[in-house]
Amino acid sequence: MLTLNNAHLTVTVLDPVADQARFGARYCTGGYIYQIADQRAGDLLSGPTYPHDFNWFDGQGIPDAFTNRLGDPADPNNPIQLAIGIGVIDTASNTVREFCAWTVTETPETLRFQTTQTWRNWSLQLTRELTLRRRTLKSESWLKNIGSGVIPLRWFPHPFFPLYDTGECCKFDIGVRVPDNPGYELLLNGFIGQKKLPWDRRGHFLALEHDAADKLTILQKHPKLGLVSAMCHYRLAWMPIWGNKNTFSFEPYFEQSVGPGEEAHWRVDYDF
Repeated sequence: MLTLNNAHLTVTVLDPVADQARFGARYCTGGYIYQIADQRAGDLLSGPTYPHDFNWFDGQGIPDAFTNRLGDPADPNNPIQLAIGIGVIDTASNTVREFCAWTVTETPETLRFQTTQTWRNWSLQLTRELTLRRRTLKSESWLKNIGSGVIPLRWFPHPFFPLYDTGECCKFDIGVRVPDNPGYELLLNGFIGQKKLPWDRRGHFLALEHDAADKLTILQKHPKLGLVSAMCHYRLAWMPIWGNKNTFSFEPYFEQSVGPGEEAHWRVDYDF
């Protein structure tokens, strides 16, 4: 594994080659944040099965996901497709046929991951950069379309947090509305709270209704630090939340159509 370390935090990141057994057909393999530890309080991130075990589908820490798959224009039913940030996958068996190759550059504050992926008429350059300064981790991405087809980019970060004992989860600096559902409610203090604790392993998923904004700040209750935050530097497209008995996650989606020769750029700043 790779690490970023200072007097406050240690960020552990999966190595695209050495840790390949931990990857599958769901999460980006470059810049996968596996754990963040406070130098005094210990591990700060969780996961759907954490701390009991780990599997590539559930994941843990702060993985990134590109949810669109780039298929064969001549054969739309062909299950062999390009998964951005992963490689060529078989969607029928949900397996990876060939992982993309990353160039990794390390400095004391930064891990930079770069890959070029080409398949059929699709071709793209993807860069993921993680920078740790004091108690802030910046997760930044660039996708450049160097092929002939338009890339329908759809991405989200999937941070997994340990549960807060009161059931309070997160709040937003934009207007959000919580549709009637069995798992969550909007509390008087503006935080979204879990209903009917304790939950089981299956958990609850909910898409929130929200106001549009070019930037978004999310405050998350944390049992060791009190509060942590995430500032999303992109226009929010979709805002699901999900949690189970081990973890809670918000999933702020970013969407953009990237034409030939164009580049998309987005980032999230996490403060612990």
